[in-house]
Amino acid sequence: MRTFARVLHAVVAGVLLVSAGHGVAAAAPSPGVGHTQLPWTAAGPEGLLAPGAALADGVTGTVLWSREAHTRVPIASIAKVMTAVVVIVSGDLDRPVTVPQEAAGYCAGHSGSTAGLVAGEVLTGRQLLNALLLPSGCDAAYALAESYGPGQGGFLARMNDTARVMGLANTHFADPSGLPYPHDHATFSTPADLVALGVRAMNLPAFREIVGSREFHVPAGPANREHHWQTTNRLLLEYPGTIGIKTGNTNAAGHCLLFETVRAGIPLIGVVLHSSDHSSAEAKADAERMLNWAYDPIVGALGSAAR
Repeated sequence: MRTFARVLHAVVAGVLLVSAGHGVAAAAPSPGVGHTQLPWTAAGPEGLLAPGAALADGVTGTVLWSREAHTRVPIASIAKVMTAVVVIVSGDLDRPVTVPQEAAGYCAGHSGSTAGLVAGEVLTGRQLLNALLLPSGCDAAYALAESYGPGQGGFLARMNDTARVMGLANTHFADPSGLPYPHDHATFSTPADLVALGVRAMNLPAFREIVGSREFHVPAGPANREHHWQTTNRLLLEYPGTIGIKTGNTNAAGHCLLFETVRAGIPLIGVVLHSSDHSSAEAKADAERMLNWAYDPIVGALGSAAR
């Protein structure tokens, strides 16, 4: 699909260039907002609530539009994207992982979301990645860090080393779940860094498969209880073409969403940070505003070219 997307991306770029030559104005920069020259009449998506946001080409990671692209802010459970990347790159996803006794207390102590894991049950790394990314299980993050670190400190060092290698200079992880430990702003990133992380993560087939799933079922076994996990990503459920990625929410971070969609064969990846203090629906609506702003002229240009 990526090869096809690259070819079609070039075709659409040519169509949009022609459209620009026929009177479609490129977006004019406004204070605090970064842009590349694009054939869109608006300076950016209207009505966006998020103070930090970015939208990028899903193939190259080139940022098409952004707001406060390099401002460091807490990112809540979007941190679990890096947790998943570290585990997947480690390999051995069929490794049996015993859920530690401390996992439940870790979640409860920070009011973290859970996947309903029970201390002592044994699941594979791959199953725990589903628990991590779909219901956003902080208990799964703790269990994975213990096993693949090994230990929390070792795993956090691997997360931060990976961020450094990726060139994410404005990103730091102090917790594998993105919980506010030891304080609200201990784990942070920026819109620009997060879309870059998203592009790298979505190039991993195992990650891409999981975040594109609506649900995952684990039948009861000799060493584990039954689990049925559903995604927290409402955009995946309701916006055509969405293929991931991850929600996030803490008091300091508000409701956040890292997302990717493919429409007209064109992948776009984006993030909205702190769209709302109280509603995941606002983060979803912000993502839709950004995507519609980007896709509407593409689909319109393709339709005109086909006539």
